[in-house]
Amino acid sequence: MRDKGYDTMNEKKVIKGNFLYTKDKDSFEIHENSFLVLDKKHIVGLFQHLPKEYQKAPLTDYHDAIIIPSFIDLHIHAPQYLQRGIGLDLQLVDWLEQYTFHSEMKFCNQTYAREVYEAFAQDLYDNGSLRSCVFGTIHNKSNQILVETMKSHHLASYIGKVNMNQNGPQDLLQTTEDSYQETVDFIEQNEDSLVQPIITPRFAPSCSQSLLKKLGTLSQEKHVPVQTHLAENREEVAWVKDLFPQYKNYSDVYFQNHLYGCEKTIMAHAIYLNDDEVHMAVNKNLYLAHCPNANLNLSSGIMSVTKYLDESIQVGLGSDVGAGHSMSMAHCITSAIQCSKMRQLIYPKERVLTESEAFYMATKLNGSFFGQTGSFEEGYLFDALVITDPMYSLQTFTPHEKLERFLYCGGKENIIARYLEGTRI
Repeated sequence: MRDKGYDTMNEKKVIKGNFLYTKDKDSFEIHENSFLVLDKKHIVGLFQHLPKEYQKAPLTDYHDAIIIPSFIDLHIHAPQYLQRGIGLDLQLVDWLEQYTFHSEMKFCNQTYAREVYEAFAQDLYDNGSLRSCVFGTIHNKSNQILVETMKSHHLASYIGKVNMNQNGPQDLLQTTEDSYQETVDFIEQNEDSLVQPIITPRFAPSCSQSLLKKLGTLSQEKHVPVQTHLAENREEVAWVKDLFPQYKNYSDVYFQNHLYGCEKTIMAHAIYLNDDEVHMAVNKNLYLAHCPNANLNLSSGIMSVTKYLDESIQVGLGSDVGAGHSMSMAHCITSAIQCSKMRQLIYPKERVLTESEAFYMATKLNGSFFGQTGSFEEGYLFDALVITDPMYSLQTFTPHEKLERFLYCGGKENIIARYLEGTRI
């Protein structure tokens, strides 16, 4: 059941419960039966005993529930919501041509867009993904419906008008100038703090050299972040080499056109990076989005996630719906761990992704794209999920065991409260 409306905002308020978060990727911070003090949106501190000055503040006690940072989905396609689970016996390029492009054409119909995006936003909310980086379509009127729908559900997001001017069906292609100008229009129309624009070339094969260059210049001029795809599939990598022979590698296509780390940038997948590209990815503005479910479903491969982490590359997690079949970032966390275990069997020198690392990726690391969120440290925005389970009454579980049960066995029915920027939504 969806929580209705907002709680009354107070200057200070206190939440009591069992708090779990990852200050760094190597371990969990666990605070049992503790008090978290909020000053409007921000965390004042976590205390084992409530300081005297806060004892008159309104208190909400969640008893034996666990409280974790809410999830952030770093890579998801809103128009592919109804496409989940369909055509997954294909590989990337065939899947795009036979299913995805046909699905996205339907978003010229604003009534259709409104119905799909309402269901999409509700599912994000239900699964606790209160922030996300979202691909729209080429259709700005439908993209604006997506923006307003996300706002109405009190969900924070970056939303991108997709750019395509080549290598696609005619109904999804625009001229270079139209694609560019509609991107400018979309950026200028959306300067809200909750839902913000992000420049979104679909991937290099969909954009001409001139369009990529114009989008890169626009990103720098307006200081707007970028999201796109990189090296998801071997066939795709070879295709990019044929289309852009003047560049050293796939990453260089984006880099030379100022779409790679000049502003905050998300590169989804990044499975097939050569050594030069791995070195390039060590950039404080660059985020690689690991999408394990999608990579399994389209037989794309498995990211060398621990190798990248050990190279100090920022690697986050994305559901990549609709190639990914699940909206649940909890299940994305467990899938990332399972994929890492399988990869380690093939490449014994690679270590396995730990639970704390995968959780950190979906919370604090992904959250850093939005600012200070995804953790319960002092000064951070309080974005949180409160989680319980009827089984708690039958057996004693530690807070960490409760988290593990939720990640592997739980679902949206276990989330009993959601907070965004200090407010229960």
